[in-house]
Amino acid sequence: MAEQNKDRLHIRLHVYDEDIEVVINRDDEEYYRSAAKLITDRYNAYAQAYSGRKTDHTIALMTLIDIALMCQKERASNDTTPYDNVLARLTAEIEEALGERKK
Repeated sequence: MAEQNKDRLHIRLHVYDEDIEVVINRDDEEYYRSAAKLITDRYNAYAQAYSGRKTDHTIALMTLIDIALMCQKERASNDTTPYDNVLARLTAEIEEALGERKK
């Protein structure tokens, strides 16, 4: 139990105009801090552009959509399925050609 607690860390994140206390895996601290900064930076950009014309709620949703879009694009660019399919097909062709050669 003590070892499990050693891997956990209690931190305070400043996100836009609010401090949020979270308990995280110690190895993830850098990611949490980076995420909080990204949210704050994106929210500030939208707030500056739309202040007085959009509600805080709408600005927060625009920020979420912006960040989610970044994640989806990153996920799509890291999709290895097409490459895996080509490699499997090539491997099958090579194995078939080598099998024919042995006969």
